[in-house]
Amino acid sequence: MTIEEAQKQVDDWIKKYGVRYFSELTNMAILTEEVGELARIIARTYGDQSFKNSDKKYNLDDEMADVLWVLLCLANQTGVNLTDALKKNIKKKTERDNERHRKNKKLIK
Repeated sequence: MTIEEAQKQVDDWIKKYGVRYFSELTNMAILTEEVGELARIIARTYGDQSFKNSDKKYNLDDEMADVLWVLLCLANQTGVNLTDALKKNIKKKTERDNERHRKNKKLIK
């Protein structure tokens, strides 16, 4: 599935099952919440924190998909074509950082 197809599929789902999009501000709050849930799993899986019983319901794949879902909703609501935006962002990073990381002594072992 392409990003464009994902945006369309989310839009179709919202129109069929979701009644309407939540407001942009509500979706931004939901995105923040979903990123927090993702951070919880990352911290416990790859960081120093241990899992609590209440963490067992969380799944890394599902949490990443939740973040992507809300981001796709926000893109649809605000008229952002994420395919184009990502291409422009990669170009920007390439032009700006094409030597930066390779010269970063902190990254070179």
